[in-house]
Amino acid sequence: MPVALTARLSPVVVLAAAGWALSSGPFATTPATEHKDDQRTGTQSASAPATSAASKAYGAAPAPCTSVAKKTITSLVPGAKTAGREIPSTNSKLRRTCSWNALKGYDYRWLDVSYELMESEDAAEKSYKETVTKKSGGGEVPGVGDSGYSVVNLNTQDKQQTREGVVVIRASNALVTITYNGSDFETKKAPSTDEINKGAIKAAKEAVAALEGGQKN
Repeated sequence: MPVALTARLSPVVVLAAAGWALSSGPFATTPATEHKDDQRTGTQSASAPATSAASKAYGAAPAPCTSVAKKTITSLVPGAKTAGREIPSTNSKLRRTCSWNALKGYDYRWLDVSYELMESEDAAEKSYKETVTKKSGGGEVPGVGDSGYSVVNLNTQDKQQTREGVVVIRASNALVTITYNGSDFETKKAPSTDEINKGAIKAAKEAVAALEGGQKN
């Protein structure tokens, strides 16, 4: 069984033996804690000075596990501990992620909230556009941050469906990424596109509000 699958299904290891796959973190290919060298990605170095107040509004990522309301967690991930679990980061000032997952009956849900701060608005905008280009087929999320995008995909393995929604928001020099997915082990069906998309966008709005309500440079 792949490492990413084992990590995601560890709370339900008995059911995991039946065999199904989930993607592994924001935008399905790279775990939140795995990043390229700061110089290559444009991620701000911890010691790098701000280029200007206008180009780098945020200097530290907010606490991701308190960025989404408890009632939202209860609604999106029934049965999950609302405290969440923060994923270790190589630089928690610039990159932070919190995860919630739970199995209620045969219904499984997973939610990730991730923050990444870049060295400037231009660097964040470039990363945002690259992500949107790679993840075509979605649509804009208006009224949240400076730019917003949402995409939902259906994956099937061993007849088990999993539907995953990803929302990425750029707010100044910060990128906020939400990953929300679900599956039903009994019916082998996935939640509807509408349910996953709306859930991911709701979490994104709250996560961006937490960012914007925090301390700015």
